Amino acid sequence: MTSNTVLVLYAGGTLGMLDGPRGLRPGSDFETRLRQAFTHLAAHRRDAIPPFEMLEYTTPIDSSSATPADWQRLARDIADRYAAYAGFVVLHGTDTLAWSASSLAFQLQCLGKPVVVTGAQKPLEAPHSDALDNVEMALRFATRSDLTEVAIAFGGKLMRGCRTRKWETQAFDAFYAPNWPLLGEIIDDEPVLYATRCLSPSGAPRFELPDLMPTSAVIRLPLWPGIHARQIARLLDDDTVHGAVLESWGSGNIPEDAALAGELAAASSRGTLLAVISQCPHGPVTLGTYASGNVLKDIGALAGDDMTPEAAFTKLVHLLSQPLPEAQRRRQFLSSLCGERSALT
Repeated sequence: MTSNTVLVLYAGGTLGMLDGPRGLRPGSDFETRLRQAFTHLAAHRRDAIPPFEMLEYTTPIDSSSATPADWQRLARDIADRYAAYAGFVVLHGTDTLAWSASSLAFQLQCLGKPVVVTGAQKPLEAPHSDALDNVEMALRFATRSDLTEVAIAFGGKLMRGCRTRKWETQAFDAFYAPNWPLLGEIIDDEPVLYATRCLSPSGAPRFELPDLMPTSAVIRLPLWPGIHARQIARLLDDDTVHGAVLESWGSGNIPEDAALAGELAAASSRGTLLAVISQCPHGPVTLGTYASGNVLKDIGALAGDDMTPEAAFTKLVHLLSQPLPEAQRRRQFLSSLCGERSALT
């Protein structure tokens, strides 16, 4: 192993699948297949790929069935091997890739080296696949000592992991960070990093690796026109629910409905953490701009600023999985732990 060796964690996903009689199925021995695919690259690109080793999961993660236990396993595998490698690449299915990247950012804070997550829209061996380009890009950014956070490499773009969403079902340019600029990109076959947009390490790495609770402990609650208080009550009046991401309208608005507000207030008084984000992909929530937003402020809801739904959700799961006083959980949600939000609101 050399000082610039990267560890690749092959967790599953479309990029490693093979054609079978009933459609795509998980394929084995991905490392051999990947190294063979790299031999077809132009010499200058092949020579720029850093040395890497692979940890191939025996049972690939089905991206659409991923759970907090999978996020936890990925983070612990990286933490256990952190000192031995220059950086890490996680190969993951695209459906929930942004969720896993967000959770990794909260579990692996103050990194001193890169963790780059990628996947593909087509399998490695498929005609015109994007898999090889994405893995090549991830590997090359994974040796950058000035990249010290969890990032997503996809379609020639490098994005902050806890700022990114899957935006396209089929296009190769599948991921997008609505409220943060690119961290880097591939230009003329070279990885270009915009270091001023990246996190700077502040102290030693801080790994928070709690036993992440089931996703059922946190729910997503999107508003829709005509929503009734009784529908909110069915979701929130549950002893197993400890947090909710309330997806409001605009800058943090809810219907002018006293009964609906009452159900939210009752949940908050029971200790349920209510995090408010906007259904608009761009811009922050600002509770108090409108009267309905002031209602949320009055009941103790937490403004999620310009966080993505994936980041808000995984952050609640992360905070609620730790033995923290409620006041500390609330403070930490309102703080930026790994660049997931722009400001305290």
